[in-house]
Amino acid sequence: MPAGRTGRLAAVREDGPVPEIRPYRAADRDQVARICLLTAAGGGDATGVYSDDTLMPEVFALPYVEYAPELAFVVADGDRVLGYVIGVADTAAFVEWWEREWGPAFATRHPSPGAPTGHEPDFTEAQLIEAGTAPERMLIAELAEYPAHLHIDLLPELQGRGFGRRLIDTLRDALAARGVPAVHLGMDAANTGARAFYDRLGFHELPSSRTGSPLLGIATTDASDATATGSAVSE
Repeated sequence: MPAGRTGRLAAVREDGPVPEIRPYRAADRDQVARICLLTAAGGGDATGVYSDDTLMPEVFALPYVEYAPELAFVVADGDRVLGYVIGVADTAAFVEWWEREWGPAFATRHPSPGAPTGHEPDFTEAQLIEAGTAPERMLIAELAEYPAHLHIDLLPELQGRGFGRRLIDTLRDALAARGVPAVHLGMDAANTGARAFYDRLGFHELPSSRTGSPLLGIATTDASDATATGSAVSE
């Protein structure tokens, strides 16, 4: 584990029961799906926005804990999960797995958009279903330099308490231990709070980033951040 970022799985305080970061467990699956839904509308609750509340987690959460549970970490208060970070070390291999294992069953469950809900999200249900059946969308131009990618979601009660940074550092440590040099993420441009958070952590825009669909990256070790940033800028 890189120097200076040890102890990520410990509780923040030692003066009583508090949330702590720990590895994901299979029993956390439903709670991870729920948190994904509760934070999917620009950081807010997406319940009822789409015709099927399972759609969002089946695209942006559950495939990750199915494919790489060892790269999933949660913040838990006892048995209650309050947030998570999930990721894959090799996005290209993940895309191949998705096409073979996840995508066909997803397409069977969600063949077409359901009945209108009265909501008009910028990311439509048709686009969400397409995201579930077209994993090649994850093959970004910078994949050779940033082969890993992640998703992170925290319930509002957990935000602003330092857990987001600790979760991402925990995942960065796990990726670095596997020899992965850098990780990227895509985000909702409307979620300005998340963007400010990523900026504070040292994420930078990648060359293929667009105003409406920001794409950010960061090295897995602090020592290589400058190198990774320079590589992104020079491309």
